[in-house]
Amino acid sequence: MSFLKAEWRKLAIANYEVQPEILKPLLPYQTELDYWEGKAYVSLVGFRFLNTRLLGLPIPFHQNFEEVNLRFYVKYKDGNEWKRGVVFVKEIVPKFMISFVANTIYGEHYVTLPMRHQWEITSEQITVNYEWKFEKEWNKFKVSASPQPTEIKPDTEAHFITEHYWGYTRINAQKTSEYEVRHPTWAQYEVKDYDIRLDFGRLYGQEFQNLNTQKPDSIMLAEGSEISVEPKKKV
Repeated sequence: MSFLKAEWRKLAIANYEVQPEILKPLLPYQTELDYWEGKAYVSLVGFRFLNTRLLGLPIPFHQNFEEVNLRFYVKYKDGNEWKRGVVFVKEIVPKFMISFVANTIYGEHYVTLPMRHQWEITSEQITVNYEWKFEKEWNKFKVSASPQPTEIKPDTEAHFITEHYWGYTRINAQKTSEYEVRHPTWAQYEVKDYDIRLDFGRLYGQEFQNLNTQKPDSIMLAEGSEISVEPKKKV
């Protein structure tokens, strides 16, 4: 049985190139950085969980909520197979129990902060806005896009960003946890404009301070889909 099932919807994604040396200390055991055309990326991702079920059961008041995370991309060689996955620097949600379960069972890096969102969908434009309150200030990630979805094609940057199906978490210097995230290939919307307001250094650590003045390499808005998170194992 899947550990968790839900929908991930309207994923706003900002991709930044960083120096690999920033990420290497954060690598879980036996993983290595996964590069897109020689670039190491971190991604700021905001989206909504909808219709969330834990071990097949809906949890009252915990079915629909926002998440914002900062993640980077890795790969792990399992026998003859390379598995492409993500590592989360930090994940923000508005419900303490979600943070508690994810941190306790999966060893993740969730924090609980006040959050809110706005979606505006018309025949001419989609606008999504995710906000979170950190140190008494509201941060935001807002994206406006064309309302017509398009296919994410293979061998593109968008495909690289969205087609990592494994999560890896550092347990200690010699242990890593692995879990699979299952979902179909997503559609995306052509981004017209965006607004990102946060202090990366204060929120994620001084090694990410330069992102405050760095323009993203790309901005995406993916539709998302139903997803499942499978039980973890150690590697």
